[in-house]
Amino acid sequence: MVVEKSPSWVRMAQIGLGIIILILSIIVLINPILGSISVIIFLAFLLLFAGIEKIVSGIVFSGKARFISIGLGIIVVIVSIVALIYPVGAGIFVVLLLGIALLIDGISRIIHSLKDVQSSKWSKYFGLGVGVLSIILAIVVIAYPGIGLAIAGILIGIALLITSIQIISAGITGEKQRNRLV
Repeated sequence: MVVEKSPSWVRMAQIGLGIIILILSIIVLINPILGSISVIIFLAFLLLFAGIEKIVSGIVFSGKARFISIGLGIIVVIVSIVALIYPVGAGIFVVLLLGIALLIDGISRIIHSLKDVQSSKWSKYFGLGVGVLSIILAIVVIAYPGIGLAIAGILIGIALLITSIQIISAGITGEKQRNRLV
């Protein structure tokens, strides 16, 4: 492995971008729901563009699936516009769906633990405990979906914070690693 220094302009760009990401991560950690809503808006824009592409494809290309493509594209565009207009509602809807999935998973784990005759007692009790904990967390998230949005925002903020530290440190050290076949 050969260690080379990055050009100074690359190092300055890394430090500058790392500082921007660091500031954004602090903002998200101060207001974690903002981070979750930002992700919802970003995903809504991606869906909007995907829906527009489906509509254009349906108009331009011929075939049996033409009207299905246009119809589904219109539905995707409408849903993405609703998510853009009401990002908090869209975020709460996603959190509620995840809460329901967690509730079903918890129930499934409890049933599996009670019906399992091959596992050891500690494994059964552990499965029961995880199932009960999943159900409790699911009930909290379903009853208070803002908590789920906040937790997602905190995780996004932590990921951005770690990323910013890595980018800034790469810019400060200026080292880039390349594998060389010899």
